[in-house]
Amino acid sequence: MNFKIDDTYCEAFTGTCIRMIVTAEDQRTIDKIAADATATPGTVIGRTESGVERFLSKDETPDNRPGVIIQFWYNTKDLDKFDKELSFRIRQDILVKPFVKIFDASIDPFDYIDTTEHVGHCGDGYEWTETIDERTMIRVPICVPDFYIEQKLGCMEGIMGVNFWYCCSSKEAVLKGGYKALDAISTVDGVCTPFDICSAGSKVETNYPEIGPTTNHPYCPSLKEVLGDESKVKDGIEYIPEIVINALTVKDAKEALKQGIEALNDVNGIIEVSAGNYGGSLGKFKFYLKEVLDDD
Repeated sequence: MNFKIDDTYCEAFTGTCIRMIVTAEDQRTIDKIAADATATPGTVIGRTESGVERFLSKDETPDNRPGVIIQFWYNTKDLDKFDKELSFRIRQDILVKPFVKIFDASIDPFDYIDTTEHVGHCGDGYEWTETIDERTMIRVPICVPDFYIEQKLGCMEGIMGVNFWYCCSSKEAVLKGGYKALDAISTVDGVCTPFDICSAGSKVETNYPEIGPTTNHPYCPSLKEVLGDESKVKDGIEYIPEIVINALTVKDAKEALKQGIEALNDVNGIIEVSAGNYGGSLGKFKFYLKEVLDDD
């Protein structure tokens, strides 16, 4: 590597994932759905977090149309809350697009949510079910007929908050490195990056608990002189972006970390790769960067 690997680990925690295939008539609609439905990651404030796993060709979808796999995450197993929060994303970001179908894409789910109450009833009681390719689908009558969603979506246990920081000396490195890392991570099945390049690392403790997580101030380059010895920003570092990864399995998480970090190798202006952790207080998973990179 042409940069230092900090001898540390990233800390991650258990989450619940609903994995779905969304299809439409054309790629432009799929692109818009993918952008809208993953635009506001918010598990830290009690909302859902989501990301694109990958786009699908027509021969990879249940109805032979363009599609995308989207992962939706929630940081507890409270499925009643997850059901309601997920419904907001489906109703506002997906259902309103033309000619859309949603299919369950879960793998070994531990439970299911029934989409009837919070999504199916958008048909105001006029909705009905149909069987498509042995799937029970709710057909919701809308003005551009019609929206379909599989009645049961599987809930899987996965890993949230896997991360690495790449400490940079230039703006160019922030963008070039981040995009290369994201492209590399996107080749790994079972993962998503809900924030893409994240500029706002946060911490657990805060002076303003009413608004949730606030800035991880020791790692803010603009506060280096203000904080003095409290600052943890090393000399020469001007930017500390973060890539956050959610993964269905430990294996997927490790592979995504490895691919993302290795993709940074030829980017000028990256000084060090580190990771965010809270001394093990946030979650049960610890991924040591050096071990992940050495793992074949």
